[in-house]
Amino acid sequence: MASMDPVSIPSLSAEQEELFRLIEDTREHVFVTGRAGTGKSTLLQHLAWNTEKQIAVCAPTGVAALNVEGQTIHSLFRLPIGLIADSELEQSEPARRVLKAIDTLVIDEVSMVNADLMDAIDRSLRQARGRRSEPFGGVQIIMFGDPYQLSPVPPRGDELRYIQDHYRSFWFFDAQVWAGPSTDGSAIRSDGLLDLGRVGAPLHIRELRQIHRQSDDGFKAMLNAVRHGVVTAEIAGMLNAAGARPVPEPVEGEPPIITLATRNDIVSRINQRHLDALPGAVQTARADVSGDFGRGEASYPADTELQLKVGAQVMFLRNDVGGRGDGPRWVNGSIGTVTRIAGGTVRVELDGEEVDVEPAVWERFRYAYDPGSRKLTREIVAEFTQFPLRLAWAVTIHKSQGKTYDRAVIDLGSGAFAPGQTYVALSRLTSLDGLYLSRPLRPSDILVDADVRRFMAGVRAAGF
Repeated sequence: MASMDPVSIPSLSAEQEELFRLIEDTREHVFVTGRAGTGKSTLLQHLAWNTEKQIAVCAPTGVAALNVEGQTIHSLFRLPIGLIADSELEQSEPARRVLKAIDTLVIDEVSMVNADLMDAIDRSLRQARGRRSEPFGGVQIIMFGDPYQLSPVPPRGDELRYIQDHYRSFWFFDAQVWAGPSTDGSAIRSDGLLDLGRVGAPLHIRELRQIHRQSDDGFKAMLNAVRHGVVTAEIAGMLNAAGARPVPEPVEGEPPIITLATRNDIVSRINQRHLDALPGAVQTARADVSGDFGRGEASYPADTELQLKVGAQVMFLRNDVGGRGDGPRWVNGSIGTVTRIAGGTVRVELDGEEVDVEPAVWERFRYAYDPGSRKLTREIVAEFTQFPLRLAWAVTIHKSQGKTYDRAVIDLGSGAFAPGQTYVALSRLTSLDGLYLSRPLRPSDILVDADVRRFMAGVRAAGF
């Protein structure tokens, strides 16, 4: 996702503009979903820059929070890690002041938020704002995400038993604040609101439909079939036939081909093998980390030690924010080849043109309340400085989330192991012409979570 530089945010489509007005002009709770490439991130950025409301943006993980220049949910609400259940919520006075000042809370990647955490957000806001009978203490909740792509970490042991006793599923849409006893299709009313039963917090569900990443209607239909788990033999045959080609050798002036794999160890092995095969010595760029970045390297946006050689295939990890007047020189997910490493810069050949890349600074924010202006402010609490690059002969499917590629090798290895994994991989591509499969797709690779299928079937039954 792009850095929230207003210059780099595309203009909204008609359906995005209509949805922005619903969010901005009302106090309704809204869940914004849609297939890969429909512009959910663009709408979120536009909202963050153009709203007149006191807005706080958060996400379930450190990297996701960095991408939206917000704060993690646990940090914003001072919540403990793990199952929260009905434990006492401790709130300091500064934390309460922040939560009292919020008009609208935006949650990105909400599909990774479990039901227990969603209820804890509700309870925290009620408690801090002294409005215990009102869902979320009167704060408007705007959620972005696609349950077909990312899921919450499944519970185990005692946590699993608790969830089974108290929730229909572990997904955010089955939280008590939304559903009460259930969220089957009958809970969605004809006016498009999710009837939240005994708690009474209605939720507008809006699915963006205009796909910006792909233009071919046939490929869009195939991806939609994979997304919903309704792949026919004919569709599987077309995907397998298109992908059953040898991977071409690199051609000067053409973007390199990246491999999208299921597991970290596969990706590390591919990248290391290619790096070792290049002549010359490895040069290492070490990140500069200052302040509190949370839970170690898992929360870092890039490698703490980036090993490069001339000839290395790399992927950009954020948009160019210092580009020329004719637009950014690269975007998050662009792939190029290192041609020179010297003088504190890395030169990368990108689409036949060489660009000099300097270290970038990622800032971690924390919301604070300014009593003088009576407004929320954002404080920088940590900085991470590193070249915005990663070795990219291969990347995990999970880390390819949000990226766009013209060509890619999809390596599902022994099989997809998570719902939505195959859909995420295939939907990174702009066209069927760019698909290369390390092996044919199998029926077992098409996984859709049963609870997502049940929830979204109810949404579609309501006409969305």
